[in-house]
Amino acid sequence: MPGTRKMEYKGSSWHETCFICHRCQQPIGTKSFIPKDNQNFCVPCYEKQHALQCVQCKKPITTGGVTYREQPWHKECFVCTACKKQLSGQRFTARDEFAYCLSCFCDLYAKKCAGCTNPISGLGGTKYISFEERQWHNDCFNCKKCSLSLVGRGFLTERDDILCPDCGKDI
Repeated sequence: MPGTRKMEYKGSSWHETCFICHRCQQPIGTKSFIPKDNQNFCVPCYEKQHALQCVQCKKPITTGGVTYREQPWHKECFVCTACKKQLSGQRFTARDEFAYCLSCFCDLYAKKCAGCTNPISGLGGTKYISFEERQWHNDCFNCKKCSLSLVGRGFLTERDDILCPDCGKDI
């Protein structure tokens, strides 16, 4: 018809007023649309009907979401419980259903090494020594006097210090 626009998509033609959203029946015109199952949807209707909803913000996930515990999240919404740093693409761990970046998890929950006082994460196969109520990184489990590694060896304790048998024979 003179004065009207012809819409074309995938080899088919429509009057401008006939190229409509399958859900709301409104003309799509030159706006963005999303085809699904041989039907065309305006973006808001597609998001309402087909897009996953982010478990955190409840808004539709239109591109690049993540799944954690079988639930969909926007990348921007999947953040560390403590510091709010984005976790998507980063190593993280969880405690009591809450996700944490490794730094926050170690600061909040990890045991501290009796030698260097840094957290012992235990992640990635990190080995550590545990004796009574104390823990050490393998690299920190050394004689207090001569610095000999005591991993896999006998040792003695003198108050808070650990000693090899040679250095401890005088106690």
